[in-house]
Amino acid sequence: MSVPASFRAFRIHGDDGQGTYRSGLESMSLDDLNPGEVVVKAAYSSVNYKDALAGTGQGKILRRFPLVGGIDVAGHVVASTDPAFREGDAVLVTGSGLGETRDGGYAEYARLESQWVVPLPAGLTLREAMILGTAGFTAALALLRMTDNRQRPDLGPLAVTGATGGVGSLAIAIFAQAGYEVHAISGKADQAGYLKALGAREVLGREALSTTRPMDTARFGGGLDNVGGPMLAALLAQTAPYGNVASAGLAASPALQATVMPFIIRGVSLLGVASAGTARDIRDDVWRRLASDWKPANLDAVCTRETDLEGLPAVFATMLAGGSLGRTVVRVASPP
Repeated sequence: MSVPASFRAFRIHGDDGQGTYRSGLESMSLDDLNPGEVVVKAAYSSVNYKDALAGTGQGKILRRFPLVGGIDVAGHVVASTDPAFREGDAVLVTGSGLGETRDGGYAEYARLESQWVVPLPAGLTLREAMILGTAGFTAALALLRMTDNRQRPDLGPLAVTGATGGVGSLAIAIFAQAGYEVHAISGKADQAGYLKALGAREVLGREALSTTRPMDTARFGGGLDNVGGPMLAALLAQTAPYGNVASAGLAASPALQATVMPFIIRGVSLLGVASAGTARDIRDDVWRRLASDWKPANLDAVCTRETDLEGLPAVFATMLAGGSLGRTVVRVASPP
């Protein structure tokens, strides 16, 4: 399959100090893209908070300009100099520098480094892989880290903060699928039905994690925190002995004002989750689990919006205004 002379891409140009930061659709050629061993005809991508920051210039995400946005992509191989990939193979890439240091998934064609290209696991479609995307990968990586550290359902329910976001929504669904009782922590009381449909046993307001005590009654077996700040400190203070809390976000604050008491009195573990540069063997293991025993039965319920490349600016605006829910999938392929 040949690559056309030009194709559409959502490209981001940097601010030269005179207010010229801009992004939008433009025509590109294969030669305009970063070098890589695998060329993919993109079918789907997704929108993550990092994509919204990068696409609007509200966050210093890109390390060089101009770049095609989009930290996720899934599609079919059209050319490869790496014998591990052949024309027609269904593949995906999440993170791994896409949309940050190299051209990402918001283009009809992507040229990728083969070391980060993951064959689409049996059990997932390309669209399902992008409903999951970096958000689902992050949630599953958190669970892998916790279970590697002896997290068990009988330690108690897992709390998920920032529950209506992409990572939070998928964490609820993945944790429930893996056999854990899940308690969603959210300031959006009107979305309780959505959260319970994903698998949350209970939906609690943010006040559930408003304690300022260094230690409190053990209420949770552990959890996944997406917000940072006081809520993370409170979750640590309410975690049962030898439970694990995974930290994956800083939507509220990058600060952590806590004491060592949960660690030295209850043996609580605080685990970092850095999805972008995950080692290949771990990456493959996470995607294997997401395609099998950890795959949410209600995955489509997490996808609350689907857009095309033209619709990206509106999605970014909604997300940065706090109005997003679940996951947004991007149809990258050109209309017929």
